[in-house]
Formats: sequence, C-alpha cells, structure tokens
Amino acid sequence: MTVTIFHNPKCSTSRKALELLQEKGVQPVVVEYLKTGWDAATLDRLAEQTGVGLSGMLRKREAKTSELLESGASDDVIRTAMIAEPVLVERPIVQTPKGARIGRPVETILEVL
Repeated sequence: MTVTIFHNPKCSTSRKALELLQEKGVQPVVVEYLKTGWDAATLDRLAEQTGVGLSGMLRKREAKTSELLESGASDDVIRTAMIAEPVLVERPIVQTPKGARIGRPVETILEVL
C-alpha cells in the first residue's frame, strides 16, 4: 500500500505524524509541499478524499485564511490562493488507497492505514 504524507519538516505535528507512520512500520512517500508546491488536481483530490473540501483544508493559523473565509471565497479562489501560497494548506495530510486525512489530531491518520 502506498502511503503519502504531505509534510512540513518544520512543523512539530507533521513530524509527529511521520514518526507515527514509521512506528507503524510504514515508510511513506514524503512530499515537502512547501518546496514542491501544489497543483489543482492534487488539491481537489485531497479535498474530496478528506471530506472537508478546500475551505476545510485551509490552515487556520494563517491570516490569509480568515480573509478568504470571511469574504466567502469560492473554491476557485481558495485553490488559486493555496497554489500561490502553499503554507495556506493545513498539515500534515496523509493519503492512502483508503482515503486521506488531515493529521490534527495526529492519530486521525490511522483511520486510513
């Protein structure tokens, strides 16, 4: 089973998620999305698989998130913002053939293993 973690190594929660996967014997594909960036197809797929939509994938601690949500931004606007500023996407996200989960709390990722 292929497991992918969309990871920010500077984030303690993301590091904990990676450690949890490794403790479970999983060697995931690690995507450092701040380096690689996002594309529309990946964001749309993750939004669907997590079940939270694009707005639910926004990182709440980012000032721009409040602006987007308060303005009632469409998915197109949110997606464009996420591509332009990858940090706007909540982390970590773990994707497997069973679906995807945002790792907050970290144990949530176990649902798709």
